[in-house]
Amino acid sequence: MSDIRSFEGSGTAGAGDYLALLKPRVMSLVVFTAMVGLLVAPEGVHPVVALASILFIALGGGASGALNMWWDADIDAVMSRTQNRPIPAGRVTAGEALWFGLALSVISVVLLGLTANWFSSAFLAFTIFFYVVIYSMWLKRTTPQNIVIGGAAGAFPPMIGWAVATGGVSVESVLMFAIVFMWTPPHFWALALFMKADYHKAGVPMLTVTHGRRATRAHVLVYTLLLAPVAIGAAFTSIGGPIYLAVAVVANAIFIAGGWRIWRRDEVVAEADGYKVEKKVFAFSLLYLFVHFGAFLAEAALRPWGLGGW
Repeated sequence: MSDIRSFEGSGTAGAGDYLALLKPRVMSLVVFTAMVGLLVAPEGVHPVVALASILFIALGGGASGALNMWWDADIDAVMSRTQNRPIPAGRVTAGEALWFGLALSVISVVLLGLTANWFSSAFLAFTIFFYVVIYSMWLKRTTPQNIVIGGAAGAFPPMIGWAVATGGVSVESVLMFAIVFMWTPPHFWALALFMKADYHKAGVPMLTVTHGRRATRAHVLVYTLLLAPVAIGAAFTSIGGPIYLAVAVVANAIFIAGGWRIWRRDEVVAEADGYKVEKKVFAFSLLYLFVHFGAFLAEAALRPWGLGGW
């Protein structure tokens, strides 16, 4: 990592820059999956407690984003899609981002413990640690398996939401974790296929850089195939049902078809058409998680009326 003191900032930071440090797009996924984990749990939570808990989980996710941007400022300064982030653009200093992230980490963890329970609070603290230390500081710069192992950090939120309601872990919460965990590699590798130059320039050992696009294409297909039985299998648990099953079967068929198309692509053709297929699969992968977790919500909402579940 380069000397973070080189990112001194200009003192022109506004509220929007500090919001950007929280990675709001990533946070939206954290909030949504954590909310689903909380709402589909078998034990109800008072609406005020639920709302406050989701807010503190969101703050914890934002804290992770700020600390990640602090540590990765040198990488962000090189990659075209991240050069305008607050630290490399000079609007926020690296030190400001560090203290902002640390403060939010402490606040979110302590307040979640006081609001919900200390098990979920400890789970949130571990998630922040995993994302910042295990993924950002260690895996991201050392191994092409960075996104495979590091993907666990993004998969923990539904388990945290479940823990807010139940104070523990269950098969259902582990399956929600597994869906996000198995989805993460093909999602990011589809992105890496058309962003290889950026990762190469930044020295990040993504699979496209270390093993090439052909190997990455094969990995995308394999992971979509491995993901399908996990996602579909969740239909036969207490949080699943016929609605979820129908959604999972269709969504996974589309995702596997996308992985197949990516695997069959000729590299010359892909480059010539601007990686249109890869971009479409990446775009669908964003929708993939939302439709699965939305179906979990639909099953939970209909269950009191005798319509959801089996």
